[in-house]
Amino acid sequence: MATLLLVKCYKPLPPIRFPLLRNSLQTTSHYLSSFNPNNRRLFRCLSSLSSSSQPLIYEKSSSKFNGDNKPQIPPSSTQLWLHNTMTRKKELFTPKVEGKVGMYVCGVTAYDLSHIGHARVYVTFDVLYRYLRHLGYQVHYVRNFTDVDDKIIARANELGEDPISLSRRYCEEFHKDMVHLHCLAPSVEPRVSDHMPQIMDMIKQILDNGFAYRVDGDVYFSVDKLPEYGQLSGRKLEDNRAGERVAVDSRKKNPADFALWKSTLIWIAPDLPDLVIQVSAKEGEPFWESPWGPGRPGWHIECSAMSAAYLGHSFDIHGGGMDLVFPHHENEIAQSCAACKHSNVTFWIHNGFVTIDSEKMSKSLGNFFTIRQVIELYHPLAMRLFLIGTHYRSPINYSVVQLESASERIFYIYQTLKDCENVLSQHDAASLKDLTASDTLDSINKFHNDFVASMCDDLHTPVVLAALSDPLKTINDLLHTRKGKKQAMRLESLAALEKIIRNVLTVLGLNPTSYLEVLQELREKALKRAKLTEDQVLLKIEERTAARKNKEYEKSDAVRKDLAAVGIALMDSPEGTTWRPAVPLELQEQQTAAT
Repeated sequence: MATLLLVKCYKPLPPIRFPLLRNSLQTTSHYLSSFNPNNRRLFRCLSSLSSSSQPLIYEKSSSKFNGDNKPQIPPSSTQLWLHNTMTRKKELFTPKVEGKVGMYVCGVTAYDLSHIGHARVYVTFDVLYRYLRHLGYQVHYVRNFTDVDDKIIARANELGEDPISLSRRYCEEFHKDMVHLHCLAPSVEPRVSDHMPQIMDMIKQILDNGFAYRVDGDVYFSVDKLPEYGQLSGRKLEDNRAGERVAVDSRKKNPADFALWKSTLIWIAPDLPDLVIQVSAKEGEPFWESPWGPGRPGWHIECSAMSAAYLGHSFDIHGGGMDLVFPHHENEIAQSCAACKHSNVTFWIHNGFVTIDSEKMSKSLGNFFTIRQVIELYHPLAMRLFLIGTHYRSPINYSVVQLESASERIFYIYQTLKDCENVLSQHDAASLKDLTASDTLDSINKFHNDFVASMCDDLHTPVVLAALSDPLKTINDLLHTRKGKKQAMRLESLAALEKIIRNVLTVLGLNPTSYLEVLQELREKALKRAKLTEDQVLLKIEERTAARKNKEYEKSDAVRKDLAAVGIALMDSPEGTTWRPAVPLELQEQQTAAT
């Protein structure tokens, strides 16, 4: 008689709020219902700058400067262009529903701490999310958690832990990392384990439509049934192989066929032909009851089902890392189209890899650094600056010198803004006139135009960061130079410059709640890297001051150089000597040699 050995079975939860949609009319209805119907206004790249629509600065605007020298920002006709992986070119972004954007980004497989490669993905799409909201769109941002997967099961078995519990623990750790990196929370974060009814419903649709087949409790997608398969990656069907996380199986009709449902049962052939086949559960694997027997979903089906559940079969943006183009996103397209012929994603957006020595950083290669490891020594905002300092589609090479440079740069930005804040705090903001000097006005308008043009050109954040230099220099001139201190409308100019920089930093996710707090944290990280305490640095400064008084300039220079070697730069002023984080001297020399 057949025997069945069961492990933990997870009951499917009741259907979630948005059921799986079956036709385009339902899709449109659902898509509209997922947003606030009271706000339908769309702003495009600051093309209409009124008091309600202008997100950067100033109450009023016109295309010219007026006689009172009120700060004016000329309207921009630039529209948002994004690179579409599907068409392999930049295209004008136009949402399916005016004023509303549906965006799905593939989340982490939660079985360990997240690494810098993950950080790049979610910082990239956080910038896109922030910028779309900045333009006035209502964005429904869905980012999933994969909490049912081979890697999770393997790790849980190693630790003797329940797979779902293990995954939920690492989901929480991921949330902590995202908070550190200033990534906004998505609108919703669905988990695979909570969406089994939707997943099973989609698999059933695919089977009913003739795009899948069953083998011994497993369900496979038949790629031969979909002539368009390979359109995203550009692969020809005959070149495809079983992809990552898809085991080679002789039962498949085509090696490229992939699992929609995986049986958690092992069918054991009997020793004698007249005995009934025995059935055993795979050890340590969670499973759910389904029309095809106990099992769990394949990797790809989860995102097709959950994106349809929350955004409908047709939505605006689907994103993730470049490594997901094939097989994951290719297979998602196949499944979604097989389940619903109206399925369509307008933009497929992918970020480039983080590399080490020109090799992709990944857990499977063992050449990765976790986010926690990096922010132990470097401030999370320095890490974010490093990540957006390269265009999101280009590879970015991880190095200590890059992080050191980012730390130095972000310290300069916040120190400048803090100095500006200190001066402005000594005056009543309400007493400041709505006026700005003409040369400051030029700086503001140039920065604004650079910001708009760069962000609307496929989120070219490195250009925006470079454009920060001029307004920051203008602030420092107004604060510290003799000419700047005497400039007419100096305080008004400082207030206007600080405000526009602060708003741009907010769009980039680089605006802290307190400049002073982050500056102190940056200093603490620099001391930790230098293996020094604040008191030790101050003693060195006193030693150098004494040497200078005694005209022992060689000794004085040696102290400065010793501190510079470990990333502590000394700054002399009439008020005395202070210090700031800097790129260590040896790394500076390496940078110079490399350029």
